[in-house]
Amino acid sequence: MKYLIVGGVAGGATAAARLRRNDESATIVLVERGPYISFANCGLPYHLSGAIAERERLLVTSEEAFVRRYAIEVKSRTEALAIDRAHKTVRLRDLASGNEYDESFDKLLLAPGAEPIRPPLPGLDGRGVFTLRSLPDLDRIMAFLQGEQPRRAVVVGGGFIGVEVAENLVERGVSTMLVEAGDQVLAPLDPEMAAVVQAHLRDRQVGLFLSDPIERIEQEGDLRVVHLRSGRRLAAELVVLAIGVRPEAALARAAGLTLGASGGIKVDAFLQTSDPAIYAVGDAIEVVHAISGKPALIALAGPANRQGRLAADNMVLGNTRRYRGSQGTAIVKVFDLAAASTGLNEKQLKLAGVPYHATITHGASHAGYYPGAMPLVLKLLYAPDGKILGAQAVGSDGVDKRIDVIATAMRAGLAVGELAELELAYAPPFGSAKDPVNVAGYVAGNVLDGTHEAIDWQTLYDLPRDEVQLVDVRTAEEYRLGTIAGARHIDVDTLRARLSELDRARPVVVFCQVGLRGYLAYRILKQHGFAQVRNLSGGYKTYALATQPVCAPAEPTVEPHDVPRIGRGGDQTVQTLDAVGLQCPGPVMKTYQAVSSLPPGGLLSVTASDPAFGRDIRAWAAKTGNAVLSVDAAQGLVTALIQKGGALAAPASGGVAVRDKTTLVVFSGELDRVMASLIIANGALAMGKPVSVFFTFWGLNVLRRAHPPVVTKSFMDRAFGAMMPRGAERLNTISSMNFAGLGARLIRKVMRDKRVDLPAKLLQDLVQGGAQLIACQMSMDVMGIRQEELIDGVTLGGVATFLGEAGESGTSLFI
Repeated sequence: MKYLIVGGVAGGATAAARLRRNDESATIVLVERGPYISFANCGLPYHLSGAIAERERLLVTSEEAFVRRYAIEVKSRTEALAIDRAHKTVRLRDLASGNEYDESFDKLLLAPGAEPIRPPLPGLDGRGVFTLRSLPDLDRIMAFLQGEQPRRAVVVGGGFIGVEVAENLVERGVSTMLVEAGDQVLAPLDPEMAAVVQAHLRDRQVGLFLSDPIERIEQEGDLRVVHLRSGRRLAAELVVLAIGVRPEAALARAAGLTLGASGGIKVDAFLQTSDPAIYAVGDAIEVVHAISGKPALIALAGPANRQGRLAADNMVLGNTRRYRGSQGTAIVKVFDLAAASTGLNEKQLKLAGVPYHATITHGASHAGYYPGAMPLVLKLLYAPDGKILGAQAVGSDGVDKRIDVIATAMRAGLAVGELAELELAYAPPFGSAKDPVNVAGYVAGNVLDGTHEAIDWQTLYDLPRDEVQLVDVRTAEEYRLGTIAGARHIDVDTLRARLSELDRARPVVVFCQVGLRGYLAYRILKQHGFAQVRNLSGGYKTYALATQPVCAPAEPTVEPHDVPRIGRGGDQTVQTLDAVGLQCPGPVMKTYQAVSSLPPGGLLSVTASDPAFGRDIRAWAAKTGNAVLSVDAAQGLVTALIQKGGALAAPASGGVAVRDKTTLVVFSGELDRVMASLIIANGALAMGKPVSVFFTFWGLNVLRRAHPPVVTKSFMDRAFGAMMPRGAERLNTISSMNFAGLGARLIRKVMRDKRVDLPAKLLQDLVQGGAQLIACQMSMDVMGIRQEELIDGVTLGGVATFLGEAGESGTSLFI
C-alpha cells in the first residue's frame, strides 16, 4: 500500500508518523512545498522579540531525523500541482530544479493548511510589508528588523497572530500600532471581554485603531504610510499583515472534490472527502462545530494533530474512528494577560438563532489572602436547559486551567449547574475553596432557577435612563471614584433602611463593582416586594471597560531613568504598599489611605495585580492632585510610584533627564491662536520630537465633539456648554480683526484657497502621529465638560501631568 501526503506541518506530519506505526510495510511519501516539515508556526511571533531566542527551537524535527526514525520518503521544496483522481497520481514540481513528474498513490491525504489573506489593495506587496505564516516569512522579517532597525510598526489585523506580533514587536522595542477592521480585537471573545485585552494593550503602549479598515499602503522614502478608511495615515518603517487565513483548497477544487459553504474541503465524520481514496485534515477542511453542529472553519494546531492521527487510522484500518468535531478551544498571551475561549460566543449564538443566557463573574487565580492572587474574569454562555454553549476567560494567571476545565465539561456533556459540583484541586497557592469555575456555576444556577435576574452591560447602556431606577450599591468612596451616568447611590449595607427612597412600581437595576453585592441588593429588594429588579452582570468594572473609548494612542509612561533618584544616602525614603490580590477598586482605595498618611512630597510605591491599576491610578491622581511618577508592568504586576501633593520632587544629581520633547498649553479658543498651536505641534512631530499638547479652559473647546453623546449635567453646566463652540471646526473668533465673527470665516476661506489644513485635520494628524492630547481635568470640572464629550485620542490630566510633560521638554509654549 502506498500513501501520499500533501502538506508536512501539523496534520500531515502527525499522519505520516501514525501511518508508519500502523503499517510497517507501507510506502509513505510526504510532500511539503516549503523547506521545512513539522515546524512550530504557533511559536513564530515569539522569535521576533527573542522570547524564543534560537530559531532552531521552532523546528519540531528535522527532515533527516524524521526520515531516519519513520522510514518515510520526504520531498520538501516540492509543490503539488494537480490531482489525477482517475489514475491516482499527483503532479509534482521540484521547486529547486523546476522538474515536474507524477507520483502515484493508493490513498492520498491532503493537509495543505491555510494561506494568509492578502486583499487586492494597493501597496500590500511593497518593500517592508510582510505576512507571518512560515519560517521563511519569519526569516524575512528578522532580516528586516536586524538590517533596517525600524522604530515604528503597523500590524494589520487584531486576531491571535496580529496581537502576538504586536506584543513581540513592542517587547523588541518597536513602537507599534494595531489596526483592526472590526470593532474589537480577538473575535472569539465578546466585546466586554475583549475590552479587558484592549485596555491592557493600551497600557503597554500599543496604539489601537478599531473599526477602521486598511485601504492602501504608500511608500514615502523609508516609510510605509498605511491609509485607513477613516482618513487616518499611519507612518511606519515596518508593516505586518495578519488579516487572517483561508483554506488552501485550490488543489482540491481543481480535482473536483466537494468544498463546503465556508470554502474548506468537505469531509465526513471519518475525514474522508467526496473521493473515497482521498482524506483531508487540518486548516484546509471544513469541520462540524461540536457545540452548534454546523459547518465551521477552525484553524488550530490541536484539532489538526488529532485529525491527522485519526485519518491515518482510518486510511489503514478502514473507517472505524469518527471525528467528533471541534469546539474551538484556544488561548493567547497578550503581554501579562491570557485570553481564552471555548465553544460559541454571543455573536455566533445570535447568528445561529440559539437562545442563551450569559453571566460574568470576577474572581482570582487563587485564594485572595495568599500572595500573588491575580484577577480573573470569566464569562459563561449556556442554554435555558443548562447546556454549556461557550466560555471565555481573561486574566494574568489561571486562565488556561479554568477554560480547560469548562472545555472538558462541555465535551463530557455536563450541564452548567454541574460546574458548581466539580471537585477541583484546592490549596491557597493554587486555587480557592470556591474556584472561579464553581462560582460561575453557582451564578448560572441562580439564573436558571429564577433566584437571580441579570442584565448585561450592552442592554443597560442602550436603555433610556428614565425607564429604570439605577442604583449603585457600592461604598461612598467607590461611588466618588466613578459611577454610571444617572445612578443614585445607596450602599448595600444601608439599603434595608432606605427602601422608601425607591419606587416599588418602577423597574430597578442595581450594580456594584463586580456583581456580588449587586446580587445581595437584588435579593433584598425582591424579598421586600420589588417586582422588577435586575443586577448588572459583571458589575461596574465590566461596564466601565466595555464602554470606554479605545481607538486612541496609548498613554505615555515615564521611563525609570526619568524619575528622581530615591533610596539611600540623602535621597527620599519610599514607602511601599502591597495591593496584590485586591480586586478593583481595592488597590486605589488602599493607595488613598496610604497617601493620606504621607507628608507633602512623600513617595509611595504601590504594587497591584489588577491589570487596570495603571490606568486607574493615573485617573485618581489627576482627580486628587497627586502625581504618578512612573508606572511599570511586568509578570502580571503593575507598580506605580506616586508622590503626594502633585509637585515633582527636585531631582537629585543625575536625576531627571531632559528629553527633546515639545509641550504646548492651548489656553485660547480663538481660531488663529489654536491654528498656531496645532501647526507648531505638527511641525515638532514631523521633526521626530515627542509632542504633548495640554488643553485648558477655552482651549478645551477644540477637543469637544460636534455631536456628543447625551450626558447628565446640571442646568449651569448645560448652559455653559451651549454658549461655547463644539469642536475645532466651530471656533468662531480670532484674536484680531474679528469683525463680529466674519474674521474667522474669512481666515477659513483663505486657508482652504491656499490648501492650508484646517484645525480639525491638524488635530487628527496629531492623534495619528502619536502626540499626547491632554485635557485639564480641573478646567473640565469648572466648565462642566465631561470626558464623553471629547474626541477620541484624549487623555485626562492635571497640573502634575503638565509639569511632568514640561519637565521632560526642551520647548514649552503657552498659547
